[in-house]
Amino acid sequence: MLKGIPSILSPELVKILMEMGHGDEIVLADAHFPAASHTNCLIRSDGTAIPELLEAILKLFPLDDYVSAPLILMKVVPGDDVETPIWQVYQKKVGSYSFEHVERFEFYQRAKQAYAIIATSEKAQYANLIIKKGVVKEEELR
Repeated sequence: MLKGIPSILSPELVKILMEMGHGDEIVLADAHFPAASHTNCLIRSDGTAIPELLEAILKLFPLDDYVSAPLILMKVVPGDDVETPIWQVYQKKVGSYSFEHVERFEFYQRAKQAYAIIATSEKAQYANLIIKKGVVKEEELR
């Protein structure tokens, strides 16, 4: 156990976050996402909801300030009558950072290129989220 690391983050996940460099992406996948077939680096976070996991990760992980939108969501498929209130929850967690919305199969392709996918038990539809790592600034290391 270490001080300052949220207990929701497993040792395996902390290791992955440490390994990632500026610009690397990680997927927070909901329970509906085909996570295992889309990555060689799957981290299970069963029993976890994405908003709580996102909040914990952001305590250690800066978002990329060099892109206009360091957070990526899957667009609702046309004709799919789904509400996405979880997106507003995410916005509250990330403050002024912007989201990019990409088409479903583009999201899948991007997920395949991600550093890792974290499979959660999140039940909300369209809850999948890709986050892009930023630079840890020197003053943050003190």
